[in-house]
Amino acid sequence: MALGNQFEQNLKIRSATQLPLQVKLLIVGFFLAFLLLMFRSSFLPSSQNNPSSPIPEIKSTATCNKIPSPLIQALIHYATSNTTPQQTFKEISVSARVLDKKSPCNFLVFGLGYDSPLWSSLNYGGRTVFLDEDESWIRLIKDKFPDLEVYHVGYDTKVRDAENLLRIGKEKECAVVSDGKNSKCQLMLKTLPEAVYEVEWDLIMVDAPTGFHDEAPGRMGAIYTAGMMARYRKEGETDVFVHDVNRVVEDKFSKTFLCEGYMKEQEGLIRHFTIPSHRDSPDMPFCPSSST
Repeated sequence: MALGNQFEQNLKIRSATQLPLQVKLLIVGFFLAFLLLMFRSSFLPSSQNNPSSPIPEIKSTATCNKIPSPLIQALIHYATSNTTPQQTFKEISVSARVLDKKSPCNFLVFGLGYDSPLWSSLNYGGRTVFLDEDESWIRLIKDKFPDLEVYHVGYDTKVRDAENLLRIGKEKECAVVSDGKNSKCQLMLKTLPEAVYEVEWDLIMVDAPTGFHDEAPGRMGAIYTAGMMARYRKEGETDVFVHDVNRVVEDKFSKTFLCEGYMKEQEGLIRHFTIPSHRDSPDMPFCPSSST
């Protein structure tokens, strides 16, 4: 397939449908309610303004109770956009409730899309990093939202190999908790940007890479890596979210490597897991005994 046709196909796959008025009002109402709750104290304005951004720059002052400029721009985008976020309102609410408690924090997102400004805004003051395998898609989104921190990543797996990778992931070396680069497990992603390995992530969202056909890279490694990053943190726990759990890979790999015993809830196509640190507890089982 020619590059132009492939790019057009990617856009068709990633583009969303027109929003019904009721859904748009729900989204705008959610943002307004969330912001009023989350930003009831004073914030300093963003110091970065990019006049080339298609989203109009609105300068806020240091006056008390002003909503910061990045959040104003996100509100404008979602209030006027005809594209639908890649998750439903109820699915978004699962992660938003956790961010309401933990932000500002370190938030790693496998995937990049029109919902990316949402995650960045809900984690205002924290660090939100996005990983995506499609360079042309990254350029498209960065042209519209240049302030997002995005990295291109490559994957060497295929969905067609998922069953074999699931078997490999159950072998002894894949249960050893270690930093990503020293892992001997074939499922661990070892070529992510250095910034990913240097940070202890409080939240990890797995909504990529592409996984809807046999030749796609699939989310096998991303799900396993998210679980091991959570176990390797020094202390505390990590909230991990997996989207599209209606598909076989997302369903089986999340239950196996994030553990059913660590699952807090499922809403629609998203699952929420809370995984504690295993780093100082080498005898802690990979999954709690209640997991299957």
